[in-house]
Amino acid sequence: MAALCLNKLLDQARRKEVNHITKYFASFLVQPVKMTTALETWMRDSQKGLLPVPTRAFCTHEDAKGNLKASQRTPSFKNTIESVGRKIPHRIIQLIDENGENQGNVHRADVIRIMDERAVKLVLLKENADPPLYRLMSGQQILEERLRLRDKQKASSKNGPVQQKEITFSTAIEQHDLDTKIKQIQQWIDKKHHVRVTLQQKRGGDGQEKMLAFFGQILDTMPGKATYLSEPRTVKEGRSTCVLRHMSNKEIQEYKRIEKNKGDEKEKRKDSTESETLK
Repeated sequence: MAALCLNKLLDQARRKEVNHITKYFASFLVQPVKMTTALETWMRDSQKGLLPVPTRAFCTHEDAKGNLKASQRTPSFKNTIESVGRKIPHRIIQLIDENGENQGNVHRADVIRIMDERAVKLVLLKENADPPLYRLMSGQQILEERLRLRDKQKASSKNGPVQQKEITFSTAIEQHDLDTKIKQIQQWIDKKHHVRVTLQQKRGGDGQEKMLAFFGQILDTMPGKATYLSEPRTVKEGRSTCVLRHMSNKEIQEYKRIEKNKGDEKEKRKDSTESETLK
């Protein structure tokens, strides 16, 4: 009799244990899933035998869609320079050659032939254009463009928004004080800041011409480095202002080219004058 009672108690304990395990696994179910052979895990129940427990198959496809890399979600990430190879998805494209000249609309078969003849690569510039715009580039050109874009991205992320500094003084300022003010402006320009310069005219001074001469004097101390963001203008009577900024790399190169041409012209005139003198 005692053995019978003991077996009954053990049987009840096993049933409770199985029920607890079943509830434990059921708590992990997030949504109903259609049970198929591939999505079922079988559990043994003491009364009902094997019980199917629905599970979710492992798949990374949807997770990959929702967890794209930040670089793939950023529009600027597409502004990289990459060769498209020989698989051109468009039958007709607008082509710019490696010298920067527009060749008009070209069939992709002709583009591949040009690539083979000149040993150049094809780079996509504007996919939304009609037809899409591509450019032929050498390996060296692609490398240089990648470096330029990398430096541009570093500069934009490092510098952040451009700061604007302000400085005000009178046209009656002493030369020593003016030199100190100009030195401060130069330091700001070197840091790529914008500088608003405001001049107050001394009562009974030389008028607008003297004020403009002050702006020119400041700008002349930074040749090939600073230029006007905002031209000098009169805010109110006796008060004028302008905004200075650092030149871009393209502007600096253009300035150097112009100065070189001026120097060459000066040398030619000098040689011409010496030749006339000898005659």
